[in-house]
Amino acid sequence: MSNIFSRTLDRFRGSGSAATTLPPMDGALRPNTRIDEAEALASLEAPDNILSTPDGILLSSRERLLRLTPEGGTDVIWSASSDITCLASDGSGALAVGLDEGRVLIRGGRHDGWEGTQLNGMPIVAPSAAVFTDPDTLLLCLASQDNRMGDWKLDLMTKRASGSVWKLDLAAGTATCLCRGLAFPYGIVAAEENSVIVSESWCHQVLRIGADGRTEVMLAELPGYPGRLVRDVEGEDLWLTLFAPRTQLIEFVLREDEYRQRMIATIEPEYWIAPSLHAPTSYLEPLQGGSLKQLGELKPWAPSRSLGIVLRLDPAGHAKESLHSRANGVRHGVTSCLPSRDGLLMTSKGGDVVVRAKL
Repeated sequence: MSNIFSRTLDRFRGSGSAATTLPPMDGALRPNTRIDEAEALASLEAPDNILSTPDGILLSSRERLLRLTPEGGTDVIWSASSDITCLASDGSGALAVGLDEGRVLIRGGRHDGWEGTQLNGMPIVAPSAAVFTDPDTLLLCLASQDNRMGDWKLDLMTKRASGSVWKLDLAAGTATCLCRGLAFPYGIVAAEENSVIVSESWCHQVLRIGADGRTEVMLAELPGYPGRLVRDVEGEDLWLTLFAPRTQLIEFVLREDEYRQRMIATIEPEYWIAPSLHAPTSYLEPLQGGSLKQLGELKPWAPSRSLGIVLRLDPAGHAKESLHSRANGVRHGVTSCLPSRDGLLMTSKGGDVVVRAKL
């Protein structure tokens, strides 16, 4: 009862969960141009899911699985039947692949040929992230049970929270649900004491999920929508991508149910007042023209629906440093990254490029 009263009071005062205020980007999150200044390694359509394997650095581009070459090009290894939504390597030759059509499969290794479309009778709809803890155990995020990964804007605009996190024992053929009711879990890493760390996009936070299913918020009130997580090549730090920014306008639209429902019913998703992975490209998009630019120059206060941000977190979840592609940049929609001894590799899904920044 107290929760109902609190939410009603928040809506009346515009506070708490009903507030449209946003956390400032200062301190370790201070805006910079490190992503736009980074070295371009390869230009390709919608790069995503970059990871290191015994066969080299692999990444996805729509339905294609690619390998980065030392010369900066890419070789096509495999073409799937739908877009590749997540990748994981066990470090010894096995690769877990999630597909937008609602399927997870294993290529190579001791479980080569394994394929799943259901977990304990529940259909796989949106596999968003995966990580091996050993060759027989796979941790898997399902972002939603209502919408596929390609319909992530619809999932946000309809305010869904049907995501889940699973632990798959590939040898025994069993699946255990670690947590349900999450608002688009999009990144996962294994942690100590059989716990996992998960990014929850629509709640703008990073969670720790214990072996008993209890959740603890590690990092809250992020200024953007968190994506994938990966451990640093040295030490216990984490790297977290923010694939799109939060804005006061989008926060306001999320609280106006009638307007949002009419927008979804009558306008193409590309032109919704919603986060985007790329900089404006059409005159049909919201908030363009005089709202953003004057005499061809971007206004300093212009709201942007797209950005590129990567955060470095310490073991406690505190931000230590960040890399940005700002509103006037083009390397937006950074969905995954890969730390290496030569720098940080990042996939700009909205900018169609893979870059490497010095650290």
